[in-house]
Amino acid sequence: MELALASGIGVLTACGVYLLLRARSFDVILGLTLLSYATNLLIFASGRPVIGKPPVLREGVAETLANYTDPLPQALVLTAIVIAFAMTAVAIVVAMRSRADNRSDHVDGHEPETPETER
Repeated sequence: MELALASGIGVLTACGVYLLLRARSFDVILGLTLLSYATNLLIFASGRPVIGKPPVLREGVAETLANYTDPLPQALVLTAIVIAFAMTAVAIVVAMRSRADNRSDHVDGHEPETPETER
């Protein structure tokens, strides 16, 4: 389980960084989204996810970590998902407006110049 989770976090981070290094605004937005997913998985994994144990206290069960899972990482991830969704929506609207104004999808606003031999 830990290997699969760590591999998933690594792949999401690598893809996010690759997309962040591209010169297109929508690639940058997608890269930031993938990095936020990787961060959410990292926060969730830090809470020692346990199968079959409740995150809330129950009567008749001792109040130790052996009987419960930590609810704080779950709450943090849920909050981060909502914030990331809202920020992605705002970034997409800004990128669409930038593309309409500049007639280009490049981050710096214009296409890179190509030599005459490549045209």
